[in-house]
Amino acid sequence: MRINISSGHGLHVRGASGLIDEVDEARRVVPRVADHLRRHGHAVLEIHDDVSTTQQANLEYLVARHNEHSRDLDVSVHFNAYVETEGPRGTEVLYVTQADLAARVSVAIAKAGDLIDRGAHKRTDLYFLNHTTAPAILIEVCFVDSVEDVDHYETHFEAIVRAIAALAGSTRPLMASTVHGPCSWFGGPDDDGVSPNEGLAFFYEYEDAPHLFLVEQPAGTTGLARRLDPNVYYVACRWDYDITPKTMLADMRNMALVSNGRRAIRAWPADWGPHEDTGRVADISPGLMQALGIETDDEITVIYPAPRD
Repeated sequence: MRINISSGHGLHVRGASGLIDEVDEARRVVPRVADHLRRHGHAVLEIHDDVSTTQQANLEYLVARHNEHSRDLDVSVHFNAYVETEGPRGTEVLYVTQADLAARVSVAIAKAGDLIDRGAHKRTDLYFLNHTTAPAILIEVCFVDSVEDVDHYETHFEAIVRAIAALAGSTRPLMASTVHGPCSWFGGPDDDGVSPNEGLAFFYEYEDAPHLFLVEQPAGTTGLARRLDPNVYYVACRWDYDITPKTMLADMRNMALVSNGRRAIRAWPADWGPHEDTGRVADISPGLMQALGIETDDEITVIYPAPRD
């Protein structure tokens, strides 16, 4: 993908300031996100404004730089502010047309940074979102005047920038698969069917998909299978990697649709399985099983990727 990513405000047009400074931190986040994107083969243009001296000039400069180049996605990185507080405020992502992407980025940052997920918010009053000509999102990483937000941001900085890069650099799927049959549950601290050190098929570190995992590794375990958050909606099938390759399954923008015939819920692919000897076609998270109102060996249908509507 071709991605333009800019830091909010500018060298001479400052943004929010509190325990940390918005401009300084946005200029810290953007290069790290860009580094991760480039390592995965994406073409990235970093944009920072060192010349503007007024707010309007700053907005026009940033948008003009974004629009100068052909690209698939525009991203603007900001930090929020309200009033000074010891407590948490959280992360949010703003959009005009990209509701799905904004929601997923917000979830991913919240999970990675142990922040409150304030969610995706449609904003039709922001110059950047209204005037960039490619699909665009504006990220508010956390609140600069929240002690807890800043502490979590500093602690989980690398996980946050990885989460942003993983979602911003994801690609749309080209092929689909469907399975139907009995299911069971897997993953999380209570899954004795996997060893304490068992990993997953296409996620290798917590930072690869922090939205799927518990923030802390469960005691007595080292593997990601036991670290899966049982309340998150995820699914494992015997994926055909020729149809749905690992890179596609690990793409956080591509979810599966899991249905019991009465309800259908979106879930993230998390692993390969179950073994054919079980007679089952899928394993799902305990939380997803509860949400669907089903039990082990009840039948489900899994469509991947989920239909966009």
